Amino acid sequence: MSDLERERRRATWSAMSKGSAAQIRPLSTPGPGFVPEPNRDVGTNGPESHARALVREDIRAVYVISVAAELAGVHPQTLRIYERKGLVDPSRTGGGSRRYSPADIERVRHIGHLTAAGLNLEGVRRVLEFEAQLEQLRIELDRVRAETAEAVERTHRQYRRDLVPLRQVSLVQRDAPRRSR
Repeated sequence: MSDLERERRRATWSAMSKGSAAQIRPLSTPGPGFVPEPNRDVGTNGPESHARALVREDIRAVYVISVAAELAGVHPQTLRIYERKGLVDPSRTGGGSRRYSPADIERVRHIGHLTAAGLNLEGVRRVLEFEAQLEQLRIELDRVRAETAEAVERTHRQYRRDLVPLRQVSLVQRDAPRRSR
């Protein structure tokens, strides 16, 4: 374990012992060569999780369940229920502990807004699936628009090569003199 890692753990534990998750801050920032570890999700919960994994960037999951619950404004048991229902898919450590990312916490807040609006958990699941599908369709639409714009540009460039400039000469036709009879 590196000194930086030990320092961060010490800061985390001292902040947690004071009872405030909001006080957890790294003591130093990573150097210029720092590359974060990828998010290690274990398993998926259906097509929505797959779509979410494709849409969102990997964000490092660092919050334990109690801290994540406090940040999201829910009880830790609520997070377990959301996971069991397939609404949230936290990362897991090698030992099996849940780790929540800032994106997971934002998702739990979004679920809270939907339930406060009167949706049950099945309705929330469907809304989240539709939102994931909508995001996938937006990405696909952006891709198709870019391809179309490129195809139009290629066609226009082809027209420019095919067209040959022509010097236009205007001919003026004069009426022929009339013969008298």
